[in-house]
Amino acid sequence: MTHNESRIPRSRRWVLSRALMVGGAVGAAAVPTVFALQSASAAVSVDMELVLVAAMVDPQKSGTGTTLNAAASVKAVEQALDAKNHLATSAVDGHYGTSTITAYSAWQKALGYTGIDANGIPGPTSLTRLGSDTGIYTVTRQVSIGSNSDAYGGRRVNTRTKNMLAAADAKLSWSITLTQGSYTTGNPSSAGTHDGGGVVDISVSGLSTTQRWQTVKALRDVGFAAWLRTPEQGFSYHIHANAVGDTDMVAVARAQVHDYFYGKNGLASHAADNTPSAYKGSFTWWEQYKRS
Repeated sequence: MTHNESRIPRSRRWVLSRALMVGGAVGAAAVPTVFALQSASAAVSVDMELVLVAAMVDPQKSGTGTTLNAAASVKAVEQALDAKNHLATSAVDGHYGTSTITAYSAWQKALGYTGIDANGIPGPTSLTRLGSDTGIYTVTRQVSIGSNSDAYGGRRVNTRTKNMLAAADAKLSWSITLTQGSYTTGNPSSAGTHDGGGVVDISVSGLSTTQRWQTVKALRDVGFAAWLRTPEQGFSYHIHANAVGDTDMVAVARAQVHDYFYGKNGLASHAADNTPSAYKGSFTWWEQYKRS
């Protein structure tokens, strides 16, 4: 199952079917109750894009500070998790830290999701369901990764990543060629960053130094956290890129997005980003780029 959460897990389908059957057996008065939570008017709008950015940036922070202007949206999600008894009231603070990750994962598991679909990062279906079940919020600016079995240049990626790569490619007069896609395991040099979605490695073979940096800039412009990896860092030359806001991204890759947000290199050293100023760009993500 992909994390666009387009299907209700089997266990939830059975519960909903039983609820409808029981409602029908009891009488017409019982049926509106089943749908009352779905149609409840919520006072708060949760911006899914900002929640996802916070979920990538906040867990690695030393304190409980908030990210961008995501605090109100994150707090509403946390209030809903509290209402579902997955999060302590004292942790409702607008900071999408490790306790919120754990609580949201518990909510996903309660819906029947497993594996990467229960990673604590909201998908559109689980996020909408949490808001409607509690009546606390509605969701705006939904993010979907599409299929997790798409491809770019023969390498597996999800549809959102594919579209992002195509947009970056269109900015360049040479082609972006992947050397490693997403959802790949067993590569020790990648430290597990490619185990989930949104992460790719890109060849820089045959490119000049300027062209390499221009490729980094094109990727950053469309919403990737991207760096040129070098022999001085212990790598052969290539570009490593993480799609900011990808709901299938694993924790170690999300930590790299945190580094990128703070101008670091996304490596164990957490050193300053070595990208020249002319090619750094500004922090953004795919959906925001498309609106620009």
